[in-house]
Amino acid sequence: MKSEGQLLKAEGQLLPEHARVQCVRAATPLGPSTEVVFTRDHDVIREWATKRHAAPATGEATASGPATIDVKDGGAGVRFNFPGTGTFRPIEWDEWFDNFDTHECAFVFDNDSSTPLSNRYRIVKAAEWQDFLC
Repeated sequence: MKSEGQLLKAEGQLLPEHARVQCVRAATPLGPSTEVVFTRDHDVIREWATKRHAAPATGEATASGPATIDVKDGGAGVRFNFPGTGTFRPIEWDEWFDNFDTHECAFVFDNDSSTPLSNRYRIVKAAEWQDFLC
């Protein structure tokens, strides 16, 4: 397991300086904040994507089609296409969530309400981030 400092430096932006990231679920309203949060809840992820006009996508080969882009994402296999930047192969939500669950991912996103909607997110392997995800 990497230490917190190594993990944040090696893996890049988005995760906060503190060691824990708040978990959100559909049953709990997501209030305004400037925090980075995470979820595994399909309804929260779909709502986040819908508000940003993001469509489920992948760069990997799946049952629905061939690989389109060599994505170095640690095996998560799922992404989003945003308006005007659709570089990944579109897939259906069912396939997106099947992949997300099979790889036991967590969706980490910027919940900063002080600016227009942020498109910043990461899809990580939950087990590799267990020390940071509450």
